[in-house]
Amino acid sequence: MVHEWALAESIVLFLENNGFRKIKTLKIGLGILQSVDKEIFNFSLQELLKDKGLIVETLEIVDENAELVCNTCGFRWGLSPESMNEAVKESIHFVPESIHAFAKCPKCGSRDFSIIQGRGVRIIEVTAE
Repeated sequence: MVHEWALAESIVLFLENNGFRKIKTLKIGLGILQSVDKEIFNFSLQELLKDKGLIVETLEIVDENAELVCNTCGFRWGLSPESMNEAVKESIHFVPESIHAFAKCPKCGSRDFSIIQGRGVRIIEVTAE
C-alpha cells in the first residue's frame, strides 16, 4: 500500500503545485509493468484529494499495456503480464529495467530494446473549469 500511496501522492502534488483546485476530468494511466494495485491506488488518490481539498468530477484510471521497440531492428511489440510468471512480474515491478533479462525481440532475438509504454504512472488528461 505504501507504493500506491506514494504514487497517488505524486499525482496530487502535481495537481496542487500547478494550481488545480476544481478538476472536471482526470485520467491516469497505470503501466502494467509497474504492477500497481488499482484499488489501493484509487483509494489512496481519493483520500489524498479529499485531504488537500481538491475536487475531481470525473476520475478515470486505466491500464496501459506494455509496448517495446527493438533498438537493433526497429520491431515493435507488446508484452502482457499474463505471459510472465509471478517472480518475473515482481522483478519487473521493482526494477523495470530487469525486463531485459526476461524478454527479447521476437523478430531478431536482441535484448537491446526500449520500453515505450507500460511502466510507471502518468497523467493522461486533466481538464479544469
